[in-house]
Amino acid sequence: MTPRLIAIALLGLLSVSPALAADDAEATSQAPTQPSAAGLKVTQSPYDVHTTVQRFENVAQNQGLDVFDTIDHAAGAADAGLALPATTLVIFGNPKAGTPLMQCSRTAAIDLPNKALVWAENGKTWIAVNDMDYLAQRHHMTDCPAVPKVADKLRQLVGQTVAQ
Repeated sequence: MTPRLIAIALLGLLSVSPALAADDAEATSQAPTQPSAAGLKVTQSPYDVHTTVQRFENVAQNQGLDVFDTIDHAAGAADAGLALPATTLVIFGNPKAGTPLMQCSRTAAIDLPNKALVWAENGKTWIAVNDMDYLAQRHHMTDCPAVPKVADKLRQLVGQTVAQ
């Protein structure tokens, strides 16, 4: 059964059982200790957003990766007259790492180059990168030899970024 079908089935069960839904709402009313989203590896940074972004860019460049762009979503929101806590996207990569992924599955190109999202939430700073196992399933490339190599590189990048 696909994750989408499982989610639909669970929603159906919750709508049939109000008591179960109430228990679930009560259990999730507290803010999670760590944000999560399907397909992302999220790590807490001991640094503020600006410092975490700078550290990430330095680590990436020191490892031979290109930083193609940095998008300050909070500044964009402010320009539009809206408020958004510090939220920055770093777009980075290297054709030597990304091309083998696209050779395994051309649709992987929609998720490349790689990205790191750094944001502030509830007084904490978080950094997230794509979960390569998730992308491998999404693009039907679970046997692709490049996937574990890129996953290791992403782990190294984040680990060095948040190291004290």
